[in-house]
Amino acid sequence: MAEKLPEIINDSVSPVDAKEELLDECESIWKQMEECQSKLMLLGTETLQKSDAKLSLLMMRVKALTAEYNQWQKRSPEIISTNPGVLVALGKEELQKVKNDLEMVLSTVQSKNKKIEEDLKREQQWHEEQEQILDALNGIEEEMKKQVVRFSEKRAFQELKNKMLKLRAYKEELVNALGEFLEEHFPLPQKGGSAKKKKNSSEEPAVQLITLHEILEILIKKLMSTPHEPYLTINDSFWPPYIELLLRYGIALRHPQDPNRIRLEAFHQ
Repeated sequence: MAEKLPEIINDSVSPVDAKEELLDECESIWKQMEECQSKLMLLGTETLQKSDAKLSLLMMRVKALTAEYNQWQKRSPEIISTNPGVLVALGKEELQKVKNDLEMVLSTVQSKNKKIEEDLKREQQWHEEQEQILDALNGIEEEMKKQVVRFSEKRAFQELKNKMLKLRAYKEELVNALGEFLEEHFPLPQKGGSAKKKKNSSEEPAVQLITLHEILEILIKKLMSTPHEPYLTINDSFWPPYIELLLRYGIALRHPQDPNRIRLEAFHQ
């Protein structure tokens, strides 16, 4: 707050005495005005018989009032009191009042400014805290996005792995079921049996025959591993009736140029 101005002190005339003297002068002027008003009222009570005389009187009053009005417009206000001590005392009192009012306004403005500064500091602190929270949330969001991506990739890989395991298990079931079916219904030729078989048993080839299940597995692996060259050469380990069975039912196909080579029909295409 600004340094307070020194109080104005009256050294000559007290404000109370100056006011009393000023009031006496105002009462004297007021009495003069009342006397003038009484004279005007007396003039207004005069009666005239003729209307022309009344109009002439009214016109004269209008001219007089207009002249008086113009005179008052040109006239500068006069100082009521001519006592310098009274004027100085009254001026000092008015200045003291203005000074007190200005000090009160200054105090109020400074108080408001202080409150505004405090509010501004609180708002700035709140803004900084909100920015920190926002940065933290952005960091958490980025981390969550990375975790979601990693989790999604891991989950997709795990799902694919589970599907592959299910397919392998299903494949094993199919292979086992096919093996059991072929072993039951399409076994290898028996070594014992009738006299004809015994007679032919001495002529059995030295090569060990493979089962129909094994033939199908070899054809499937050949087709899947080398789809551009899926043909397999028939050797002595393939029992001819099994080969004929596969060709007759359209499970296998012969090479168009080499009858000793066969391939599995591409059922998956």
